[in-house]
Amino acid sequence: MYFEFVPNPKFDFLTHFAQKFNVPLEGDRLNLPPIMGTGSIRRIALSPGLKLIVHHYQLKQDFILNRIGNDAPNDLVSVIFHSNEDGASVHTGGTANPLSRSSAYAIQIASTDLNSQIRFPANTDIYFLVVGIMKDTLKELLGIKNPNDVVQTILNAAPGFLYYESMTVEIHKLLKQVTDAREDNDLGNFYHRLKVQELLYLVFEKLQKREAVSHSVIHKEDAEKLSMIRTAILADLAVPPSLPELAKMAGFGETKMKDLFKQVFGDTIYNYYQQARMEEAAFLLKHGGLSVSGTGYQLGFANLSHFGRLFEKYHGMKPKKYASGG
Repeated sequence: MYFEFVPNPKFDFLTHFAQKFNVPLEGDRLNLPPIMGTGSIRRIALSPGLKLIVHHYQLKQDFILNRIGNDAPNDLVSVIFHSNEDGASVHTGGTANPLSRSSAYAIQIASTDLNSQIRFPANTDIYFLVVGIMKDTLKELLGIKNPNDVVQTILNAAPGFLYYESMTVEIHKLLKQVTDAREDNDLGNFYHRLKVQELLYLVFEKLQKREAVSHSVIHKEDAEKLSMIRTAILADLAVPPSLPELAKMAGFGETKMKDLFKQVFGDTIYNYYQQARMEEAAFLLKHGGLSVSGTGYQLGFANLSHFGRLFEKYHGMKPKKYASGG
């Protein structure tokens, strides 16, 4: 299955999806026929400048969702919350990156002029929410007096912005509440509006804490290069990233590479690498069947005391205690 669309304020995903695959609409819900799979796509209009699309289904065929960047200026800001457990991947250019609630791509805040392609394998749980909000509605909702450069860029609906945030337990809980809410509730629209506002609050609270950096326009080719860089960083967590090699591989100047990476992912390349390294260490200790020393050595630590101190800094306890269940 393949579905392609160009995002803009007037685009109605549900109607176009129904027409493309000849599936009847039932009000603001599209229930997948058994021949396609199970589950539904729901449209929830929360206010004139705020809408929500809830995707929760399984398909019998692989599904490619292709978003073509809209070069015409508009005031729409999209915030996408990916709650898939695993299996899906997001493509920006020739690079594929895992897409799930535990990945660095879990929450995407983007302008409408960037391309992306998401691939969902057949018979996997597809679960994500798309919040579309107009910039004036967002400004009124946030009511923020002193936005940092990141938030101000989003509030301006400037072209070429792209930011990623990780999924917290609190955000995931809210997403479940939105998905599982009763549809026969007379106050359902009010309930969904409150929950979406909570989600936006938590996302913008994280964005507002980012260090001030001047905004650079993220061109489509820049997004592709940044995806390549992130993939290279995570390819071997036992080896610290070499900035000159990364810059050469992606065709960036080193300074531009560092600035754009921090702008999009919210941290320096080295800090991002260390965070990923410690997340992998936690996984290996719980599920990899490795000892503390085996985990440390596999992740490139010659000094196990240093590994222990760094692990405790990130996870709040020593690796041996973490491995035993805390």
